[in-house]
Amino acid sequence: MARKIPSKIGLKVRKPRQRRRKIGKAPGTITYLGERSGGTSSIDLLVYNEDTYEKSTLERLEDLEKTPGGTTQLVNVVGLSDESVMSRLGQMAALNALTVEDIVNTEQRPKIDEYEGYIFGVFKMLYLNGDKKIVKEHVALVLQQDRVYVFQEIAEDVFDGVRQRLEAHTGRIRSRGADYLFFALLDALVDNYFLVLEVTEDKLDALEDEVYLKPNSETAFRIQQLRKEIISLRGWIAPVRDLITRLIESDSPMITKDTRLFLRDALDHANEIHETLQLQREMAFSLMDMYMSSVSNRMNEVMKVLTIMASIFIPLTFIAGIYGMNFEYMPELQWRYGYFAVWGVMGVIFIALIVYFRRKGWL
Repeated sequence: MARKIPSKIGLKVRKPRQRRRKIGKAPGTITYLGERSGGTSSIDLLVYNEDTYEKSTLERLEDLEKTPGGTTQLVNVVGLSDESVMSRLGQMAALNALTVEDIVNTEQRPKIDEYEGYIFGVFKMLYLNGDKKIVKEHVALVLQQDRVYVFQEIAEDVFDGVRQRLEAHTGRIRSRGADYLFFALLDALVDNYFLVLEVTEDKLDALEDEVYLKPNSETAFRIQQLRKEIISLRGWIAPVRDLITRLIESDSPMITKDTRLFLRDALDHANEIHETLQLQREMAFSLMDMYMSSVSNRMNEVMKVLTIMASIFIPLTFIAGIYGMNFEYMPELQWRYGYFAVWGVMGVIFIALIVYFRRKGWL
């Protein structure tokens, strides 16, 4: 499947109003809402246990029913726009129609739903592309007794580390069940949020230095763009903390006691990310206040210099105005040194005012 350019946070692009396609349709109607319509779906299957590991790309959906017992399967579905394929896959996996509807709805907010026989979660996958831009993708996870489904729009994701651990048989992932695999995928999503927040933190630091040292007309625009970016990140990331808490407190038998301990570690990371997001949000909003204060201070400095210059020239203009009058009887006009005396008085006043302003610390 040819990859299309992913959407980038921070770019002001008007997205098509996809939700209009769902107006008037019954709940559970499978309608793709996204920007990558017209593509095809591909399905990669990883089958493993502690002793075996096998990876394949399925040519037919029916091949999913041929997986051997005593194994854990990771079904990675790439491409969500083919509604007929997604409908058939949902039926084969015994997924509720509402679940499949949320899988193909790329605008769905993060959530966790528990159904009979499986746990369903929607998350936003964030990572950095080659230009260090933040990319946001829709990803849905389904946990069943011995199988985990991953639904994503494009092949690029943040799960390479999980796949490498499965293939290399490192860590405990091959010796545990599907619930631990579900945790490992969720943990990869959460850990990658740290890398994204490092980028926004660098932007905040750069803007803070710019606001203090040399703010310009573009600074306010960049601050506003960053504020929007952080608000969007908060909407995508902040709910994950509550979702992990729901998994820990869930009574579902598909999540073992051991896996709940690992979920608590993921919750610690989610709490740290949430606190970082709150701090960055406050910093982003305070940056605009700092910018306005900096611009105001610079304007005050300019006005102070202009006021001092005006204060210096007001008495000089007064003297020049007096001796610029065209009266016939002005004693100083007939004095031989009158012209030089006026210049001397004006010079003394000029120097005296400069000295006075310096002592006051105004210059």
